[in-house]
Amino acid sequence: MSASDHEAGGGALSYSLRFAAWRARMRNALLRPSVRIKIMGIVLGLVFLLAYGIALDARTSMSAAMFQQLDERGKSLASDVAARSTDLILTSNAFALRELLRDTLQNNNDVRYALILDTEGHVLAHTFDEGLPRGLAERNHVSAGERTHTIILQSDEGPVHDVAAPIFGGRAGTARIGLSEQRLENGVNALTGRMLLTTLAVSLLGIGAAYLLTLILTRPIGALVEVTQAVGRGDFSQRAPPWGDDELGKLSVAFNRMVADLREKEQIRKHLLEKVIDAQEEERKRIARELHDDTGQALTSLMVGLRAANDAGDDRTRMHLNGLREIAAQTLESVKRMARELRPALLDDLGLSAALERYVAGYRTTYELDTDVQATGFAAGERLPPEVETAVYRIVQESLTNIAKHAHARHVSVVVERKPHALVAIVEDDGQGFDAEAVLAGATSDGAGLGLHGMRERASLIGGRLTIESTPGHGTSIFVEVPLA
Repeated sequence: MSASDHEAGGGALSYSLRFAAWRARMRNALLRPSVRIKIMGIVLGLVFLLAYGIALDARTSMSAAMFQQLDERGKSLASDVAARSTDLILTSNAFALRELLRDTLQNNNDVRYALILDTEGHVLAHTFDEGLPRGLAERNHVSAGERTHTIILQSDEGPVHDVAAPIFGGRAGTARIGLSEQRLENGVNALTGRMLLTTLAVSLLGIGAAYLLTLILTRPIGALVEVTQAVGRGDFSQRAPPWGDDELGKLSVAFNRMVADLREKEQIRKHLLEKVIDAQEEERKRIARELHDDTGQALTSLMVGLRAANDAGDDRTRMHLNGLREIAAQTLESVKRMARELRPALLDDLGLSAALERYVAGYRTTYELDTDVQATGFAAGERLPPEVETAVYRIVQESLTNIAKHAHARHVSVVVERKPHALVAIVEDDGQGFDAEAVLAGATSDGAGLGLHGMRERASLIGGRLTIESTPGHGTSIFVEVPLA
């Protein structure tokens, strides 16, 4: 394949890509407007196209018919003048010829001039007050055997039909009549205007009917869209209004039935999720208690025994026992930390703010992150409902764990505020951020974002709302708001 073939192939491919891109842009432009605008646009386009087509066709037909009548009348007038002027020419009665032409001019509105020529082409009589225009006499001739001959002349007021008729078979001269199209043109214009006005009036009625039809069609669709958006936000109490027994009404009924089924399934799902979370918390509490009471006590007893054996042994044995005791001490500390993370005793004993302050203190030491916590609005000894304290604590804990694993942040801030009718928790970091919508949208395909979905589920179970604000390179903010009775 030659270079020119490659260039031709590349040019065809480029043209194909440009055409595909143009088609995609046109498709998007046509599909972007609402259904109401689409319907009104189609109706308006058809109405104007129909009105223009009817007016143009009617105008063309009327013009052809009226101009044909004008020609026929011109031929009749020219023949009549020719017949009536025969005797006058033969008797050389020039005055009567002029009177004949003037009567013809005065009794016919479309006639602009009339003239009589002899067999040599000399003008015998005419109707021009200021003299015959130059060259007019020579413009139209009747051939032998023709009854009339018509040509179109251009004048200041438009085309003029010049009709020539032989007098006495051409042996006595020629009679010519000039008829203007102006009066017929004005009549056609007036009739076309009335037709357009009538069409416009009918079109306005049609447009009004089309607008009413779009309202009837789009209002149920708009209501369905609003209910769909509410269902998407988790509000299953909304219902589409009934719209009769037509297709839209049946669609509303089917949609409401679907929403009712979804609401029932959502309630079952939330109930099961609450059971799972309660069982999980109870299991964590049991494991934490066993770690603290059984494993912790066993390790403490082991350390005491090692200390006693250390006192009775020689130097080599003591050194070995000291090493074992340090390992036991580290294991005991790890067990206590695991017990606190599984279920902090402070959350059950002193409440959310104390548990978070204790957790953040351990988090700061473990991950070496500049982390501060601020709890405001909590009265001394005030406790929140246990499910609210547990859910908010787990959300903050999950947020801080995600920051430590993924954010690469230098500073983390935790704010918990007890308001008169709500509890607000905010976790912010100055890390690398992420595309929250993309992560949440891809959670079901590859598992990414399941932790964020779990946090939202915890918030929704206690009637709260969780919002994630994050963009790559600008950190992350997580807001939790839980209404309080």
